[in-house]
Amino acid sequence: MKTMKAFIFPGQGAQTIGMGKALAEAYPAAKAVFDEVDAALGEKLSALIWEGQQDELTLTANAQPALMATSLAALRAMEAEGVSITDAAFVAGHSLGEYSALAAAGALSISDTARLLRLRGEAMQAAVPVGVGAMAALLGADFALATEIAAEAAQGEIVQAANDNDPSQVVISGHKAAIERAVEIAKAKG
Repeated sequence: MKTMKAFIFPGQGAQTIGMGKALAEAYPAAKAVFDEVDAALGEKLSALIWEGQQDELTLTANAQPALMATSLAALRAMEAEGVSITDAAFVAGHSLGEYSALAAAGALSISDTARLLRLRGEAMQAAVPVGVGAMAALLGADFALATEIAAEAAQGEIVQAANDNDPSQVVISGHKAAIERAVEIAKAKG
């Protein structure tokens, strides 16, 4: 039986200070990815990723290009060890990870992807001021239950199912207080 390989890239929420630093120190090709992203954005995003503050990295405008840079740096490190993306039957990503997958597959350059993700992140950030909105993954909830929980939690605010991740995990988004209520309701429902 032939084994199929897939490269799957993470979405926003996986960011953490220090990610990719060890790869950049060990693999010149990984460091080159961070250098290219820094040049494309006209700033040292790598310094924020490796030594900055978590709340600043978590801002959508930073998190999105940072996760893509780290994902592609990891890919370059794997390639240096003989693992090639050309061996993969599938390349995919979750949410933001779709852009990393496109860059990994060569459909977009790393520089273009970094600039696109900065714009995407800024647009998303501008849509909801920092601290007003929130998201939460409801583990063990299907879409129907997540919708029911959201309706109960709304109380005049916005909260709704935003991403049907799989049959037992749905992400909700909306006003922060409504999300907090929804989480408590979800806990009560098991």
